[in-house]
Amino acid sequence: MSGRLPSGVLVSALLRRVNDAGGFGAVMAKGDPQGGAILVIAVDKGAPPRLLERGLGPDGRTVMIDSTPAEDPDGYWRRRRARDPDLWVIEVDIAAAERFAAETILDD
Repeated sequence: MSGRLPSGVLVSALLRRVNDAGGFGAVMAKGDPQGGAILVIAVDKGAPPRLLERGLGPDGRTVMIDSTPAEDPDGYWRRRRARDPDLWVIEVDIAAAERFAAETILDD
């Protein structure tokens, strides 16, 4: 059994932290509450959205990876979700969204 917190708990914690800091967070697609991957759509003051998710860095440590496609981020996450119904898609509108996501989702 893994020591990692369930995805549903991590999503709730991220949304609460963002909302408590004066930002806005919403679930765009609900995934598997236990082990679904989490894709964060980071929006900040009208800038183009960035897609962030947990992955492995070059040194093998868990990091937040920017997986923003060159075109059509909305279509990208919808296609990903169609292939992986366990995927959580969370949109957060706050400055330093990557920091909030990393501090909450990277529970290693």
